[in-house]
Amino acid sequence: MSTTTLFDPTPAFDRARLAARLKELAGRGVWIGTSSWKYPGWLGQVYTRERYLTRGRFSQRLFDATCLAEYAETFPAVCGDFSFYQFPSPDYWRRLFASAPATLRYAFKAPEDITAKAFPAHARYGARAGLANPSFLDAGLFAGAFLAPLEPFREQIAAIIFEFATFSRAAYPEPGRFFEDLGRFLAALPRGWRYSVEIRNRDYLQPAYFACLREHGAAHVFNAWTRMPELSAQIAIPEARTAGFTVCRALLGQGRSYEQAVKTFEPYQCVQQVNEPARQALRDIIARAAEAGRPAFVFVNNRLEGNAPQTIDAVVTEG
Repeated sequence: MSTTTLFDPTPAFDRARLAARLKELAGRGVWIGTSSWKYPGWLGQVYTRERYLTRGRFSQRLFDATCLAEYAETFPAVCGDFSFYQFPSPDYWRRLFASAPATLRYAFKAPEDITAKAFPAHARYGARAGLANPSFLDAGLFAGAFLAPLEPFREQIAAIIFEFATFSRAAYPEPGRFFEDLGRFLAALPRGWRYSVEIRNRDYLQPAYFACLREHGAAHVFNAWTRMPELSAQIAIPEARTAGFTVCRALLGQGRSYEQAVKTFEPYQCVQQVNEPARQALRDIIARAAEAGRPAFVFVNNRLEGNAPQTIDAVVTEG
């Protein structure tokens, strides 16, 4: 259960201390960062307002275009959620990787054109809304349209995340059919990339799912999400470590929807509700990975507690 605490909107934040601690952990193979990075609410913490002024006024455009370089002064890794909504162009990838030091490591979500069995009945999908997705689990499309443009930057890519929204019974009458489809897809992918799978059906966390991932060297993404078991319950599953690396995404507190989190926490200036169970689970994941000497990539979202940098700071420098 989360503990509610009120905070000053502009608490002290020791960026240098956090950067040093995260650099130390990255040296031990544990890379920690946030989900996305373009948040003006982090000004005065991760970001320096003066770097983004145009004619004496804060420029959102300048901030969006250049803040990743300053982000990398503190964090060694970042998760790019933007790629879920598109196949970025080669030019986009070139500009992105040129905007930050080569030491920064990235995890990218695969486009929903690959992971959505049907498109949500939402206005932003236009004519596709509510329809079956003909490119669902199309390994050839994914390899050609997503991986090929990323090839020049492969060494900087920590992991590719296949995020699957909750499947209805109509989509998959029983979980085994999904595991079969997933297995065929993973088997057809090019080798040499770290693939990870994030599911939102708690009843899919069963031996056959983990066996499928293990067979293909893919990692289960330990994910804190509204309808998924707590992180502590997921890491306690003996079969859950399916690859030679770990991926974790702390996204939402259990029982809280994405929309509720946005309404509660924007503009993400400070932690508003401490989620101590999630923090402790993150500490356990980090400690286990460091002790085992296996790479781990851990990402925290603003919508977990209200401010991802402060959450990370508490996880790695307290407790």
